[in-house]
Amino acid sequence: MLQRNGSSNHLASATPSETLTPSPPILILVTQQQHQQRQTAKYKMATVAPSSTDPSLPSPPFVHVSGIPNFRDIGGYPVPSHSRHHSIRTNLLYRCAEPSRITQDGISTLQNLGITHIYDLRSKNEIARNQNAGRGGVVQWEGCERVFVPVFEDQNYSPEALADRFRDYASGSSEGFTRAYSEILNGAPRSFRVILLHLAYQPEKPLVVHCTAGKDRTGLICALVLALCGVDDEIVAYEYSLTELGLSREWKESVMTHLMENPALQKSLEGTKNMMSSKAENMLATLKMIREMFGGAEEYVVEKCGLTREEVGSIRRNLVIGVPAAHDRLGL
Repeated sequence: MLQRNGSSNHLASATPSETLTPSPPILILVTQQQHQQRQTAKYKMATVAPSSTDPSLPSPPFVHVSGIPNFRDIGGYPVPSHSRHHSIRTNLLYRCAEPSRITQDGISTLQNLGITHIYDLRSKNEIARNQNAGRGGVVQWEGCERVFVPVFEDQNYSPEALADRFRDYASGSSEGFTRAYSEILNGAPRSFRVILLHLAYQPEKPLVVHCTAGKDRTGLICALVLALCGVDDEIVAYEYSLTELGLSREWKESVMTHLMENPALQKSLEGTKNMMSSKAENMLATLKMIREMFGGAEEYVVEKCGLTREEVGSIRRNLVIGVPAAHDRLGL
């Protein structure tokens, strides 16, 4: 049953240790034959049904979930190895834009995917603003636990903070995005830790991560996971850039109109367009920044998020499987 919460009073913040209680690692062993059978079935399904509300979106990685834009699986990408037969496990970690308009059919899809947790990276203030505007509220449904893991606290949404962040995004340069993304990375360790611990300790429970557009905060945690598992920078950046396809023009225009209502954004159409972009070169620059500022994805996860090397190893064992990649750049 779909439940929509109209008040932010229903949102319970929790520390990482309160949100997830780690259990002993469970490793899911999938044979190459089983994996190939799953992928074959997945590709066959894509030939008879659109992969998203936009029928031109490719599946994999996109999955049609009615009412949720930009929904996709981050698995299936190759991991360099001597055998060339390693890839990121599919059907475990999904990403999307905010899900407040999900339909009953969409819920059925998520239940069929076996998704047990949905991690919301938005702030309470952000959710409340969107609810007051009639969009972007909170939804819950049977069989899936919503976990509130805000990257930004409420004070980060002051007009001054919004204006500073907008200037970074709106500059149109990769340098502006890396400045904005470094702010996210410095504010996100507690939030990202919860998601990473799920991947380390609960690989039998598929999860989905989202913010508002499923682009910046969501894009960073997904990029960190892929980089942590050894996926090449170019493919990590390519996966990030798929949001350009995943968000429809109508969806982007609606968000841009909302953003430009804020005086802090100076009613700049071109700047707002840049803010909504997800160009591969911006993620390439961000991955370089992560190496220079933090020492790489693993050092960030250990030093900033507080994971142990053993937990990092568990994430890799749970996500990197010994089967050929389902895709790297959608077969191109």
